Amino acid sequence: MPRSRPVPPLLFALLLVSLVAPAGRAAPGRSRPIAGPPLEALRVPMREPGVPGGRFVMVSTSDARTFNPIMSSETSSSDVSDRLFTALATFNNATQEFDPALATRWEQSPDGRTWTFHLRRGARFSDGRPITSADVLFSFAVAYDTTLHPPIQDGLEIHGEPIEIRAPDAGTVVMRIRRPFALMIPTVASLRIVPRHVLEPLWRAGRFASAYGVNTPPESLVTSGPWRLERYVPHERTVLARNRWWFGVDGHGRRLPYLDQLVFLIVPDQNTAMLQFQSKDGEVDALDNVKPEDYADLARRQTEGDYTLYDLGPTLTSNCLWLNLNTAKTATASLTLGQPYVGAVKYSWFSNRDFRRAISLALDRDAMIRSVFFGAGVKNWSLMTPGNKLFYNHVAPAFDFDLDQAKRLLASQGFVDRDGDGVVEDSHGNPVRFTLKTAGNNNARVQLANFVRDDLARIGIQVTLTPVDPNGMVASIQDRYDYDAALGGLGTVIPPDPAMGANFYRSSGATHFWNARQSVPATAEEARLDSLFEAIESTTRLPARQRLSAEMDQVIGEQCWVIWLPVNDVKVPIRNRFGNLAPSSIRHRVLWNIETVFVRPTARKPPG
Repeated sequence: MPRSRPVPPLLFALLLVSLVAPAGRAAPGRSRPIAGPPLEALRVPMREPGVPGGRFVMVSTSDARTFNPIMSSETSSSDVSDRLFTALATFNNATQEFDPALATRWEQSPDGRTWTFHLRRGARFSDGRPITSADVLFSFAVAYDTTLHPPIQDGLEIHGEPIEIRAPDAGTVVMRIRRPFALMIPTVASLRIVPRHVLEPLWRAGRFASAYGVNTPPESLVTSGPWRLERYVPHERTVLARNRWWFGVDGHGRRLPYLDQLVFLIVPDQNTAMLQFQSKDGEVDALDNVKPEDYADLARRQTEGDYTLYDLGPTLTSNCLWLNLNTAKTATASLTLGQPYVGAVKYSWFSNRDFRRAISLALDRDAMIRSVFFGAGVKNWSLMTPGNKLFYNHVAPAFDFDLDQAKRLLASQGFVDRDGDGVVEDSHGNPVRFTLKTAGNNNARVQLANFVRDDLARIGIQVTLTPVDPNGMVASIQDRYDYDAALGGLGTVIPPDPAMGANFYRSSGATHFWNARQSVPATAEEARLDSLFEAIESTTRLPARQRLSAEMDQVIGEQCWVIWLPVNDVKVPIRNRFGNLAPSSIRHRVLWNIETVFVRPTARKPPG
């Protein structure tokens, strides 16, 4: 497999494990186990013991783009793949701590550089084959493949380097890092473990990126988590069934999940999702993404609909606007090395800090909260939103609404309406016009984009709004860079800690949206941000980490690389017939403990 940077320790360990635990070539769909130790079960904490059977139906407004957990980069994919595949540890939204998963325990050396993970004996994939250290090492090898460069790769690099990893035996994985790291467990737990015996041949053939795509036959998709794929109907539904080989059990030793099926009903938008939830057949059991305009109606209908509307506080998912400062990292047929994707004229505007500040000053966020969020929202000035109790920065730079100041700032940079047509021109006479892309299936973001367009018109900047397909939006901002400005945001990281945001904060990150994947920091401020992020990765004391997070907010806020927009309060409706519900403001708000959720026997509904 060609690489631009070798990872010798990991690959050597992979060869070592192949001697300890040969992969074999069993058919992917086999359901009979091969020889192995008895199961060292995981007793999953829960409020009350449940009963098996039934299903739970969620709504998704986007199809998954892939079922491959290492290649997924959007929540429509990870919401599904995170259920299909396990990791070494799992985040407990209730305690906000990490619990054992595939690893039963782990130790850290006195110098903080070596971590030893002990794998669960008897753990198996959905085809009955054992999960061993060979699978863990293989998953890391794929994640670190610099030719493939999966989205998760940057987040798995500690202090800018891959983890050195080896396996002395089939049940032990030893990891070594250059110096202590504050979030070692969250980092390694972000990687889902995939089956080496199925996927290694595809990886070595250079076809891993398309492996476990949405066209994969369900019986060929071997999983390590609580669920397996039962059926996928494009634009209609994704059906998961319980993985009978999963290692989780309840307090009585009964295998989890309790539910027979977890269904993602795919609908075109949030309006359709709401209609489906309120329909008489009651097929939809919960909504995870509700428009604030629907909160009042949902509150009124709780008794009638036999559901509860849970108020979870401000979302941890950000909303923001940014201008495209990306330049060609390699020469192409249409661009020379270093040439801006938006062209020289727009790049001269967008790279002007005061131009970006003027845009932020022109946006009436109070009006956005009143209109878009029906009052159920708050202003936000950081990737860590006000829903994050530990890291939200209440004194981050805030270039809030001041129309006169926005106009003065533009004029000071030579942006003046010279011909009286209502649109300002730059000092060379170029009218300031650009397009703004956002995901067309997200009503709130489309409405926010409308506000941006109208507010900027008041300072003489003409914006054309372009709603696009959500998957096309991801490709546009992360792969093609074929946009002027974009309005989007980032979902909750697990745990909601800034050190988990390497892809965003680092100049080399894939979701460092305004100028992604920089080989070296483009500006002194970018270099400063990189330095602060490296420091927060190594610092373990919370007060010091909070100060570093605030400094990162300061750099981003002062530069206005990201123009922060308000966020909504989160309220989710869930039917009352289920036990062990524990909705959380941290993603996945409803499904994080779905393995323990059960249908109360007195509330069974007929199969649909």
